Amino acid sequence: MKLRLLVSLLSAVLFAAVIAAGVATRSITASSSNLSAEPSTTPSLVAKKKKPSARKFEFIDEWNGEKLERSDNQWKRILTPSEFYILRRSGTERSYTGRLLYNKREGTYYCAACGLALFHSGAKYDSKTGWPSFYQPISKDRILEIEDRSVPEEVRTEVRCARCGSHLGHVFDDGPPPTGLRYCMNSIALRFRPAK
Repeated sequence: MKLRLLVSLLSAVLFAAVIAAGVATRSITASSSNLSAEPSTTPSLVAKKKKPSARKFEFIDEWNGEKLERSDNQWKRILTPSEFYILRRSGTERSYTGRLLYNKREGTYYCAACGLALFHSGAKYDSKTGWPSFYQPISKDRILEIEDRSVPEEVRTEVRCARCGSHLGHVFDDGPPPTGLRYCMNSIALRFRPAK
C-alpha cells in the first residue's frame, strides 16, 4: 500500500515536471519565433537601404561644349532613384507635384545630373500644364531635341541636356511669344540656383 502510494506520488511529480518542461519549451519557442518575426533593431543587423553617395553639386554656367559620359552604374551612384528614373530612363513626374512648379524667384535652372545651366527664370511662365515651363533655353546648344514616338499615335520632341544626354522633358509649339514654344520640364530634372 505504501509502495503504491509512493509510486503514485512519484508519477504525479514526474508528470508535473514533464508538463512544466513542456510549458517552458513552448514559451521559449514562442518568444524565439516572436524575435525572429520582429526586425532586429541592432544597427549592424538591420539591412540598410542603399543611398546614392553624397556629391558636391557643381553649377556650370560657362560650357566649352565638352560632353560628359558616365555608365548607368556611375549615374546610379550619384543620382537618387527618382532622379535616375527621370533623367536616365526618360521618366515623367506626375503633374502638379514638382517642387519647382510654382517657383517665382529669379535665378537659373541647371541640369540635375551634370550641373549645366539650361534656363533663366525670366523665360519661365505658368503654362497651366502642371510642369515648370519655359519659352526658351539659355541657348539652343545646351539642349538636344530628339523625335520621341514612345506614346502611340503621337510624335513629340524630347528635350535632353546637351552635356550629359539626360532627359529633361519635352518641347511643344503652344507656348507664348516671342518663341511660341513650351519647354515642359520635370522639376526632378532641374536644380535651381537663386540670383545673387
